[in-house]
Amino acid sequence: MELMGVISGLEALKYPCEVVITTDSKYVYDAVTNGWAEKWQRNNWIKSDKKPALNSDLWERLLGLLKIHKVEFKWVKGHAGHPENERCDELAVAETLKYK
Repeated sequence: MELMGVISGLEALKYPCEVVITTDSKYVYDAVTNGWAEKWQRNNWIKSDKKPALNSDLWERLLGLLKIHKVEFKWVKGHAGHPENERCDELAVAETLKYK
């Protein structure tokens, strides 16, 4: 879900923008900032442990968007009082309750 959230946000932009993505997802943050996703792509979606990278279709979309937009990623610890992160969590929980 975290990966799809980043993709959806960037796909909503109408023209190339400078964006700061704040995430509590180490998966998304590390894969982008450490260059893992680009390496997985170069290696035909095989990770260094020789296992397939998960969500390669989503990573393809995100990597394409990162070529259009100038994106800075910032990581914050989840559930640690960051106001926007807490608000996003509230919204996500509220949405899940609609389906129970």
